[in-house]
This record gives sequence, C-alpha cells and structure tokens, in this order.
Amino acid sequence: MTVLRGLVKTDFKMRYQGSFLGVAWSVLKPVLLFVVMYIVFAKFLRLTDRTPTYPVVLLLGICSWQFVSETIGIGLRSIVDRGDLLRKVHFPNYIVVVSASIGSLISLGINYAVVFVFALFQHVEFTWRVLWLPLNLLELYIISLSLALLFATCYVYFRDIAHIWEVFSQIIFYAMPIMYPLSYVIDKGGVYASLAKLELLNPIAQTIQDIRHNLIAPATQPTVWNTFDSWWEKAMPFALVLCVACLSVYVFRRNSKRFAEVM
Repeated sequence: MTVLRGLVKTDFKMRYQGSFLGVAWSVLKPVLLFVVMYIVFAKFLRLTDRTPTYPVVLLLGICSWQFVSETIGIGLRSIVDRGDLLRKVHFPNYIVVVSASIGSLISLGINYAVVFVFALFQHVEFTWRVLWLPLNLLELYIISLSLALLFATCYVYFRDIAHIWEVFSQIIFYAMPIMYPLSYVIDKGGVYASLAKLELLNPIAQTIQDIRHNLIAPATQPTVWNTFDSWWEKAMPFALVLCVACLSVYVFRRNSKRFAEVM
C-alpha cells in the first residue's frame, strides 16, 4: 500500500508538471471539449434529445469517456515508463498500472463534482436511482483497468499498441453515443434502431448510459434494462466485462515476470 500511495501521488503530480494551470486541466479539458461539441452537435447539427437535461448528459458522457481514455492511455505506457523502478525495487508489477488508474479516478471525481454543480444550475431532479452509481462506476473502473492491464502487457513487446489505441479511441469516441443521444438513433427505427441496440452491448457505452440514466435523466436515457427484454441480452455487457477482466489478469500474470528482461 505504501508503494501504491507513493506512485499515485507521483503520477498525479507528474501528469500536469510544468503547466501553468496544473490540476485545473483535469477539469478544463472535458469542459472545453463539451463547449465545442455542444456547439457543433446541438446548435449546428441539432443532434439532441430536445430536453433541458441534454447539456448535463453530454458533459457527463464526456467526463466518463475521458476517464476511460486516460486510464487506458496512461496505463498502457506505465510499465515501460516505470521500467527502471521495476528493475531496482521488487513489488507486484500490476501496482504500476493500478496507480495510473487511480490518478485518472481522482480526475474523474473532480469532473463529476463539476457535473453535479452544473446539474444543480440546470435544475436536474435527482432520484433514488443515484444509489446505483457506485456499482456503475465500479463496472466502468473494472473495464478500464482491465483494458489498461491488457494493453500495458502488449506495449512491453509492441510499441505500436500506443499509436493503434490513439486511433482506435477516436473511432470509439465518435461511434459511441457520447456526442449524440442514443434515443435520436433509436427513434429513426429500422436498421438504425438495431445498431443502437448493438451499441448498448458495448460495456463502455452501456455503463455510461447507465450512469446518465441513474444520475441525470432516467426518463430519456435508453439502457440495457429498458431496451432489451430477454435476460441474456441484458447480461451480455456484464459477461463481456468479466471475460475481459479474466483475460487481462491471465495475460498480465503470464508475462509480468519477463517485463524487466524484455525492457
């Protein structure tokens, strides 16, 4: 725990070292992206759910995705970046990846505080469903950390993984219902409605939709719970999370003993 605490402090300080605004960037980045995307998607393209809560829903989605992107992006490089430390000090290698994820979790907490203040100004009416948020955030953390562990292992052997993730993360960002409301796609019907349902089977999209539903807008946000009828369809995203988590732990443990040797 001492090593983990020290790494978390160091990682969080190093993240904004040398910048004038420092930790404030953890809030400014998603807020600035929200402003740009709100102008483009809501004002020009009119891709909204036509509800007063849409701006808060949009900001919440951006902050949640920012956490996933940061956890994976920083986590996948963490083993290589801490290679000298791993060769000198003996401790479980996974702690390096976990410390990077906790730094992103701190930023997420700061961002959610901003979302909460913004929601108060928008007169959002919170319901008992906010009690589900800890479980939603736990699922989001597990899938993010699992992918970070898996990619961190691959990055030790193949540096191209970082560039592949940068491209792939942009594709995911615009393909998932973060910038546009999922209800807008479902309302089009036909093949669009089928694609919208397929999107909900993505654990990241499913979790972000659950967070939006439980915190901000339960009446307007589609989730696996109110979109699918059969239990196995509702369970599929959670089964995928479990599979990815087991795979990442297996791959990481199988290769972690060779990290120092390969690096």
